[in-house]
Amino acid sequence: MGVIDTLLKYVTWWNGETVGTRLFTARHGQKVGEDAQGNVFYQSKDGVRRWVIYNGEVEASRVSPDWHGWLHHTFAEPPTETPLPRKAWEKPHQENLTGTPLAYAPPGSIRRPDPAPRRDYEAWQPE
Repeated sequence: MGVIDTLLKYVTWWNGETVGTRLFTARHGQKVGEDAQGNVFYQSKDGVRRWVIYNGEVEASRVSPDWHGWLHHTFAEPPTETPLPRKAWEKPHQENLTGTPLAYAPPGSIRRPDPAPRRDYEAWQPE
């Protein structure tokens, strides 16, 4: 980790945990589990507060539905103890890619490197 990366980690919240969060977690946190993306989930020793330390960019859509339910007290037990039942048709969790280069762009979109020719309208030409 370079000097700039270290400095950014200490003064910004979107590059992971801040110094305050790190200290609070060390003093009051109890590790509950970790998800497939490397995000680590904690709760207070009395079990009232729950939070996540993201592995990388802080983006809420990177939390899977089962951990989201636990964070918001929908489920009493964390997914490490009581995993959610999965249906055969369910796809694995994927973060929201809107606004990123990996976002879906339909064939006629100008965001595609090779947009398909538009055939759904005719451009107006003055006479």
